[in-house]
Amino acid sequence: MSLPEISPQEVEAKDSAYILGTYARTSFHPRRGKGAQLIDAGGKVYWDLLAGIAVNALGYAHPRLVRAMKEEASKLYHVSNLYYQPAQVLLAEKLITASGMAKVFFCNSGTEAIEASLKFARLATPGRHGVVSFTGSFHGRTFGALSMTGNEGYRAPFEPLVPGTFFIPPNDIAALDAAVNETTSAIVMEPIQGEGGIVPFSDDFLKAARAAADRAGAALILDEIQSGLGRTGSLFVFKQKGIVPDMVTLAKPLGGGLPLGAVLVTERIAALLKPGLHGTTFGGNPVACRLGLELLSELEEKDYPAKVAALGAWFERRLKRLKKVAPGIVDIRGTGLIWGIELDREAAPIAKALLAKGFVVGTARKNVLRLLPPYVVPKKALTAFVDALEVTLKEEVK
Repeated sequence: MSLPEISPQEVEAKDSAYILGTYARTSFHPRRGKGAQLIDAGGKVYWDLLAGIAVNALGYAHPRLVRAMKEEASKLYHVSNLYYQPAQVLLAEKLITASGMAKVFFCNSGTEAIEASLKFARLATPGRHGVVSFTGSFHGRTFGALSMTGNEGYRAPFEPLVPGTFFIPPNDIAALDAAVNETTSAIVMEPIQGEGGIVPFSDDFLKAARAAADRAGAALILDEIQSGLGRTGSLFVFKQKGIVPDMVTLAKPLGGGLPLGAVLVTERIAALLKPGLHGTTFGGNPVACRLGLELLSELEEKDYPAKVAALGAWFERRLKRLKKVAPGIVDIRGTGLIWGIELDREAAPIAKALLAKGFVVGTARKNVLRLLPPYVVPKKALTAFVDALEVTLKEEVK
């Protein structure tokens, strides 16, 4: 049985009638996808430069993932973590082998991965509850994750939240050293802030964070939910930076488009976890894990991280040339296939105009265009985007 035919207007009406208004939806109705392209309800084709907010690393309808989903779903949709699952342990093996960490905990999302990592940090630092996080950070919307998120607009409506979080500016080593002390349980940081506007932490700062955590006996948690699994040109950002965190949180592309999160931990953390201290009903679902296994295999076999690194270097040159000639570009930040284009005006109207021209992009803060293309995006799509953005900025969109 197929879904009943329903027009875009009916979809919007039913959405308004029955779904909580927690999203500022764009009037865009994608119905199918292939590779790095989306097709809307009217048949118009778009280049997708957002990838479901960094989820669809291999784009849409990837043959390997489609085959795997059909095969695994015909066996077990779900079986629970009380029993053993082949896809789950094989995915775990791949993650641990590639990362050099000790063990993995599977959950459903990035937010849940952050929540788990905060609990694990408490186990590792008895009697402590202080957390050092960063202005501009985003770690999720549950109470613990929201408490670590450095965006006052997200936090204020729900305060008081979990106490003990201290926010400092990114890349300020003096502030870091002043903030981390004997009360600190964890330092939580995105190596590249996503919602904060694609703001990278410097190599020196990441090394300083590792050193500060070591001095204080705190846990260093790297949130690679948006930046990890190949997006920066390496499977893990921390491997590029020459540091070893105590925990790494993952999600976004991990499940090949299905909900799947993970926390990778060192042996020190792994030794503290016993049955009953944490758990999940759906985390590590067999279909999601099978897709994750196929995704990682595809990334490794086709050497996608190296392709992403090379494409990102080429794209950076194009963006920097654009900055010299297009009005309104303040800064270009990023690496690989994670980019922020900071504007001197609000980004939302520019994103809307680009959508009308056939390009799906995101925003961050009020004035940053956020680009998170699938790894299969062709150069011609990025070239066309650069040309369209130049035209759009010159049109002085209000």
